[in-house]
Amino acid sequence: MTVLVLGDQLTRRNGPLSAQPDESALLIEATDFARRHPYHPHKLTLLFSAMRHFRDTLRDAGRTVHYYEESTFERAFDDHFERRPGDELVLMAPASHGTVDRLRSMVERRGGSLTVVENTKFLCAPETFDEWADGPPYRHEQFYRFLRRQTGYLMDGDQPVGGEWNYDDQNRETPPDDWTPSDPPVFEPDETTRRIQSWVESAFHGGYDGPPYGGDWADPGPFRWPVTRRQAVQALDDFVTHRLADFGPYQDAMVEDEWAMSHSLLSTSLNIGLLGPGEVIERAISAHEDGDAPLNSVEGFVRQVLGWREFVRHVYRREMPGLATANQLDAGEDLPDFYWTGDTEMACLSDVVDGVRKRGYSHHIERLMILSNFALLYGVEPAQLNRWFHAGYVDAFHWVTTPNVVEMGSYGAGAFATKPYAASANYVDKMSDYCSACPYYKTKTTGDGACPFNTLYWDFLDRNEELLRSNHRMGLVYNHLDNKGDEELAAIRDRATDLRRRASDGKL
Repeated sequence: MTVLVLGDQLTRRNGPLSAQPDESALLIEATDFARRHPYHPHKLTLLFSAMRHFRDTLRDAGRTVHYYEESTFERAFDDHFERRPGDELVLMAPASHGTVDRLRSMVERRGGSLTVVENTKFLCAPETFDEWADGPPYRHEQFYRFLRRQTGYLMDGDQPVGGEWNYDDQNRETPPDDWTPSDPPVFEPDETTRRIQSWVESAFHGGYDGPPYGGDWADPGPFRWPVTRRQAVQALDDFVTHRLADFGPYQDAMVEDEWAMSHSLLSTSLNIGLLGPGEVIERAISAHEDGDAPLNSVEGFVRQVLGWREFVRHVYRREMPGLATANQLDAGEDLPDFYWTGDTEMACLSDVVDGVRKRGYSHHIERLMILSNFALLYGVEPAQLNRWFHAGYVDAFHWVTTPNVVEMGSYGAGAFATKPYAASANYVDKMSDYCSACPYYKTKTTGDGACPFNTLYWDFLDRNEELLRSNHRMGLVYNHLDNKGDEELAAIRDRATDLRRRASDGKL
């Protein structure tokens, strides 16, 4: 028997590596897989370096590791089953749709077998979610409360600690001008990571031939992400010690010169298995119990990891494959080129895209309320936006991006979003400092210099009135739309058409 370990399953604390301590392990680097999208160099560096470090850790612990560097999984399996005919593989259930069927087919064609066991990178088992679920539509808040009761996290008997299930009303503040967050840790590349960086640069730079910019779109800065279990634990310690206390109140805020704010930056380590959700939740709760972090910050963090991460995993599992191509608004615009280049005069979009180009990262509000919000208003086809997120973010996997981008960001399916997350410049101005230095006017909707968010917001409501007006959560904004006269609506439509033409021409 051999434990097949995928690149996002790098854990031996539980799962099949823990259950089979005397069995060998099999890991495969498939370079063709890495060319399916124009992935950010930091994402490829993270995955390949973490895999090689994990290989070395297993070998140092005395385990036999079969490690293949091939163009495809098929060629790696050819090599493996030639050396170990009839090998019985055991695999932790992958989170991404269709992976088990593809792997089983490859293995069985070569005379092997594949046994799939539970995925222990999550806290809520599929059967638990399925027993709870009464959807679609699925309701996150109800699931979050259900899982709090199931796990006992932040619970006092049957009631939530502090008497409230969430503290959103305390977690929408903007930081004062003199606030400076603690700098997140930087993990300097060791020799293994430096070799990977050089290899990624030579093997994948320009190695993707698809539109619009091949593999050359990113402008990577220094690599900073944890690639080992030890580094990931250090990142967790740093967050809990230095940034967790401020995480809650400022988690939705955006400041131009503070890309990390007080966010944990633990998503990469969670999503590839270097950290487990239970341990990060318990560390945060312990900080609150020790008096080192306020309840609103800890609850907000727990809601992200226990509530949202588990929720989107299971929505994805149940709603695929249709979720990937869902498009209930019939949005058909191409993704503007500035998502790849950052070449726009819109201060918020330019800064956030620049951060993605440099680091392969931006925090969740920038993802939802800047990048996805603009694409929603503009009318971008959800699948195109999803591909961009999947390629550009170091922590992105299909099970993560698809529900977050196609459903939450693009209102694509009606699986759980109760309304589109559409907002004008008023939201951006309230939650950030971008508008003060932007050449577009945050208070104008039409005419020269009017903020595209404003124009496209009202154009979005106008275009999608047939579907959205009956939504009880949209009644107030449609009352405001009704107050606009025919002349103003015509000006909005004309301005929206002009903005799309300018975006297509690279002049927005």
